[in-house]
Amino acid sequence: MVLESNDLEGKTRDVIAACQRGERDAFRALFEAYQDKVYSIALRYSGDRAVALDIAQEIFLKLLSSIGEYRGNAGFETWLYRVVVNCCLDHRRRTRRIGLFIESLWQGFSAPKQSVLQDLMRAEMEEQVQRSVASLSPDQRIAIALRYTEGFSYERIAEILNCSMGTVASRLNRAHKILERRLSHLRERR
Repeated sequence: MVLESNDLEGKTRDVIAACQRGERDAFRALFEAYQDKVYSIALRYSGDRAVALDIAQEIFLKLLSSIGEYRGNAGFETWLYRVVVNCCLDHRRRTRRIGLFIESLWQGFSAPKQSVLQDLMRAEMEEQVQRSVASLSPDQRIAIALRYTEGFSYERIAEILNCSMGTVASRLNRAHKILERRLSHLRERR
């Protein structure tokens, strides 16, 4: 049983029902369909590949044990992303590690590589961006990750985080202001 991205919507309900009946092939199909997305969010949240793998493994274990709780009130992806977000936040609470997220923010500061000096400057800027993003609150960090890593709309993020679009906008706005203030000196260097 394989879920292709183009027919995922149509087969998802059948696959979920098969998972709820305990069919291993169905869970394998679900895992293969969502492993990259789950890992990507976990990586953007944690900033560490090993930690992201641990979080992703925890997510799929939770998914395996809680698939019976999925009732279809929300779309499956939305439900899954809520599990992902909760696992990321739970992991942070347990370990008190602050995640790293720079990919989308770095684009505004990157320049073509021209020399070893520029490579060193880029590495220094990346580190400053990482520290700034890591210092955001978990709510702001996860909103940033869902918006810029996954490209989700405010409405989709609100659905995943189980909050209003205004709350999403507020979290992103506060995060943007904090990052702009903390990183404004990098623009002056360019």
